Amino acid sequence: MAGVTKAPLRVAVLISGRGSNLRALLEACAEPGFPARIVLVIANRPDAAGLVVARQHGIATQVIEHRGFARRQDFDDALDRALSEAAAELVCLAGFMRILGAGFVRRWRDRLINIHPSLLPAFPGLDTHARALAAGVRVAGCSVHFVRAETDNGPIIIQAAVAVTPSDTPETLAARVLAEEHRCYRAALRWIAEGRVRVVDERVSIDRAEFPPSALVSPRDGVPGG
Repeated sequence: MAGVTKAPLRVAVLISGRGSNLRALLEACAEPGFPARIVLVIANRPDAAGLVVARQHGIATQVIEHRGFARRQDFDDALDRALSEAAAELVCLAGFMRILGAGFVRRWRDRLINIHPSLLPAFPGLDTHARALAAGVRVAGCSVHFVRAETDNGPIIIQAAVAVTPSDTPETLAARVLAEEHRCYRAALRWIAEGRVRVVDERVSIDRAEFPPSALVSPRDGVPGG
């Protein structure tokens, strides 16, 4: 019906730690007219600092400790119940350090997204920045993707690249990549909430997306005229 405003997308965020990407999403959702709102933050650790961040923003929180369940499926079922009770429409993993079972991933297929600090499919799993430096790559970055049963796998929504410098440590590289993570996660959430994102044959299509014409080249020739 003309003139009817669509309700903001109801989003739940799963965390395990400090909640850096959670904070970026909360700030995005607080912007006037942003098409999504976070209705619940769930942590699998009671000491997750991101819980404090969520409460400071007036967001409902819940702790579901994985150690309290004998089977992973029981933990997944508890997550699913909490998300359903909150009427969540999309789930964002933000530093959630538990592998979700295939059944849970199927139930939330194309409604479950993750951010990973590498240019997937390169360097899935942990210690991405140390592994990137050890491999001698010249470009690193981050990826937001729909979640599939395989770890750090699924249709990629958005990626950002940063140059790797000779003086980089895992910590300095992580800091630069993290800034791009915040930008990418906000963008991905907006596009999904606006209904612009579709998954077709395990590839993501984004309506009205722009692609930069230039390439990031690293390193570049520093000699004048070179």
